[in-house]
Amino acid sequence: MRHDPPHMKPYWQGVFPAITTQMHKDGSIDLDATAAHANALIESGITGLIFLGSLGENQSLTAEEKRLVMAEMVKVVYGRVPVLSGVAESSVQEACRYASDLEKLGADGFMLMPPMVYKSPDPKESLFHFRTVAKSTGLPIMIYNNPLSYGHDITPELFAELASTKNFVALKESSGNTRRITDLHNTVGDRYAIFTGVDDLAMECAILGIDGWVAGSGIAFPRENQYFWDLTRKGEWDKARDIYRWFAPLLHLDTHPKFVQYIKLAVQEVGLGKEWTRAPRLVLSGAERKQVLNVIHTGIKNRPKLPKKA
Repeated sequence: MRHDPPHMKPYWQGVFPAITTQMHKDGSIDLDATAAHANALIESGITGLIFLGSLGENQSLTAEEKRLVMAEMVKVVYGRVPVLSGVAESSVQEACRYASDLEKLGADGFMLMPPMVYKSPDPKESLFHFRTVAKSTGLPIMIYNNPLSYGHDITPELFAELASTKNFVALKESSGNTRRITDLHNTVGDRYAIFTGVDDLAMECAILGIDGWVAGSGIAFPRENQYFWDLTRKGEWDKARDIYRWFAPLLHLDTHPKFVQYIKLAVQEVGLGKEWTRAPRLVLSGAERKQVLNVIHTGIKNRPKLPKKA
């Protein structure tokens, strides 16, 4: 799916799930299972797909594997929704090379993370990284702000500095501070499409005004996830709150250091994939596994009845 050249206004909106990279038990990539999950998500009504984000175990894959996954998923999605790839490299040079390669493979855009491994307190370095990668591609980019995990905080004022770069069209706000949503509106207006990236703040952010949601836990419950999002778009807050209270324990799985294992286990329990991860991540065991399974199984048992599609 190709787009007109980016303009100084957002056009990405809605639910852009961060999908897992499905694997076999030995840690090798299962392209068929990843494709099947992508199809299930598309059928739920999502408006974009993000492969190889943190949830997609980007940094555990080799350079060749990343390109293989994306080449195959571009074919699978076949233009039904925009296909984005996470860009999670340790150097600016490698991030530029990856973005350039993915443009040739047919990706529709990127979710650009700050330099991985290197946690910089200097905003100049963060801005240099983002601007330099943007120059390496003509595709639109969502900037990922997650200072808790990656040690780079892109404040509303810094987003204002980046506004002159035309292909920055969206931002994923994952600081965990919902005040940022209002501060972004006041600082940059509608320059970017604002996405939330923290599952268990989705309701709060929706009330404050966002354009989209990079969903995590919802990939195990795609119909409920989409229904909840649609309720927020309609302003049906009482109905949305009821769904959110059911959803919250599952959404909390997204904010734990082992969120990849937790969400992959949820995906397995609903029949949309398997729990297998690649080391150093290990599948859950013991009391922790029982605790997470209890959350998942309780969520499945109490799954809300959704209205039938028209």
